[in-house]
Parts: sequence; structure tokens; C-alpha cells
Amino acid sequence: MTRHGHNEPVAIRERLLAAAGVVGPCVFIADWAILGTRAKNYSPVSDAISELARMHAPTRPAMTAGFLIFSAALPTYAVALRYSLPGHAWKFAAANGLATLGVAAFSLGTPTSGDIHGTFAGLAYASLAATPIAASVALRRGGNKALARTSIATGLLCAAALVASVAGPDHVHGLLQRIGLTIGDAWIIASAISMMRDATLVPENDTTSRPAASEIEPDPAG
Repeated sequence: MTRHGHNEPVAIRERLLAAAGVVGPCVFIADWAILGTRAKNYSPVSDAISELARMHAPTRPAMTAGFLIFSAALPTYAVALRYSLPGHAWKFAAANGLATLGVAAFSLGTPTSGDIHGTFAGLAYASLAATPIAASVALRRGGNKALARTSIATGLLCAAALVASVAGPDHVHGLLQRIGLTIGDAWIIASAISMMRDATLVPENDTTSRPAASEIEPDPAG
């Protein structure tokens, strides 16, 4: 996912913005993986990640911190993605961070939070799967057909696992959720590493819809 023929060093600012796409998902994955294996009366195979952040759960502070780090990292990463890749992928990445913030804000365990929490979780699922699918459009237009196909496959696999986690058997809900989220997060991490190595994810002659550097200052959610 690198820009062909581009040998200039990437500015420190762009590297730091892209690095958020590595830090956020890695912290989030490590958080639910470690807490899930240590929590009592909890099964990573059948129980949702959000159960670790349920009100009054011993793991709530640590899991909530993981959600918040991820929710801050994704809009930051989205700024770098907006400059590096034409199209709408950055919007879905930013939306994923904001939806994750909603998941953390409306945790399970209160009379009014259940439906709101579920809505934000659904938005987080949809935006995560949509990010690589949207990116595939620009990658294909830029001549990177192999990466475009990989991105589409990643998004579809992510979506399939997350839909199955909701509609499928309860006894594997947690496992399917973790598979879906990890697939989507892996794409984000890979694209972030590529941006840290190079400024853009498409060839230099494809500038369709790519904003100038001066245009990426506003909040990416705006």
C-alpha cells in the first residue's frame, strides 16, 4: 500500500497521525485478550467484549480505557488516511472511532443503556467493515488491483463474522465478534504501517479527491 516512485521522507506529523492506526487497535486487542482470559465467570468464546466493561464489573476500568484509546486513535488515523487515500474510507474510519466512544459511554448494566449501546455497537461494526471496502475503490482506480481485491475481501470477511456474531448461535458470539473485529483492525494496522513508510497509498498521478495538506486540519468527523 505504498506510493510508487515516491522516495521523499514522510513528514513526522503524518507518521504520528498514521501511528495512531497501529497503537489504537493493538491496545484494544491486547486489552480484551488479556482481560478476557483473566476475568472470572467470563468466556471469550461466548461472551461479548462489552461484558468486560459492564457496570460494576472488576474489568470495567481497564476495558473502558481500551475503548477510549481506540476511539481517540481512529479519528486521528483517519486524518492521515484522508490525505493518503482518495475517497471516503477516512470517513468510515473516523465514524468507527466515534461509534466506539458511544459503546464506551453507554456501557451495559443500566436500565437505559442496552438499546443505545447496541446501536453504537452496530454502527461500529458497519463502519469498521466499510473502511477497507471503501478504500478498495480508490486502490482500484489507482491501479492497485491486488490490494483492492484484498481490501474488499477483508471488509466482507469482517462484516460476515460480525453479522454472524449477532445472528448466529449465542455460544460462539464472543468468538465470532473477536474474529470480525480482529480482521478489520488488522487492515487498519496494515494500512497505518504503510502510511508510516510512505505518504500515500495510491500512485502519484492519481490525485482524485485527495485534499491538500492544508485542508486536513479540521476534525475528520466534521
